[in-house]
Amino acid sequence: MTTPATDYSLAELMIVAGAEAFRNDGEVLATGIGLIPRLAASLAMKTFNAELMMTDSEAWMLSEPNPVSGRSSHEGQKQETWMGFSRIFDNVWSGKRHAMVGPTQIDRYGQANISALGGTYEQPKVQMLGVRGFPGNSINHANSFFVPAHNIRVFVDGECDMVGSIGYNPERLPKGYSLEDIDIRLVVTDLCVMDWNGPNHMLQLRSLHPGIDVEQVLANTGFEIHVPNEVPVTPAPTAQQLEIIRQLDPENWRAKQLKDNPPGDRR
Repeated sequence: MTTPATDYSLAELMIVAGAEAFRNDGEVLATGIGLIPRLAASLAMKTFNAELMMTDSEAWMLSEPNPVSGRSSHEGQKQETWMGFSRIFDNVWSGKRHAMVGPTQIDRYGQANISALGGTYEQPKVQMLGVRGFPGNSINHANSFFVPAHNIRVFVDGECDMVGSIGYNPERLPKGYSLEDIDIRLVVTDLCVMDWNGPNHMLQLRSLHPGIDVEQVLANTGFEIHVPNEVPVTPAPTAQQLEIIRQLDPENWRAKQLKDNPPGDRR
């Protein structure tokens, strides 16, 4: 049995927790949007799911995930084949992809928003990115969520201000779809890990990060979630996992992703 580490950051804990989203995927394209999701997918490929496909975020398929760097270079990449936009879309539509994304809002149905906040659809109070690839991604392949700051502004009461992705809402299902066709996997936040396997696809608590209690999660979630009778502590990274993370992020960009770079164990 591998001994857990005792000195690790919250970012490193979330990378390891996020990697679990890809454990049983087999040969799919893993896409981590943002540094921590990208490192999570890379860690999964380097440890327990070597069948994962990864890109260099441009047009090449890689047999080894790229280390994070401030430089853009193809030098030294272990390139397998070229994968331009047309092939990416074929991959998305076939369902052979799993993206870990960072919504601005998530509601009780798992619907997500990265587009606009407040006001009306025609005149929102805050205009953001637009829906981007959220609609097509959510109806075609698996998605997981990464939330760096778990609070009621993200996990909102009611529906998202702008529903940009499909969720477990029977009122919004496209013709021919059922709730069983929706595939939202893990939700990794700075407080806990959750999934959508509660009663009637209810968001449920899966594990608590060290030093976090159930009451903190409930107080920072704007809707009811399912809490099992026993909730384990999120496993700490192992020394081997931390070494791989250091190799994937040699310049320690992960330390800048969460405010003040808090420790992983907050007890």
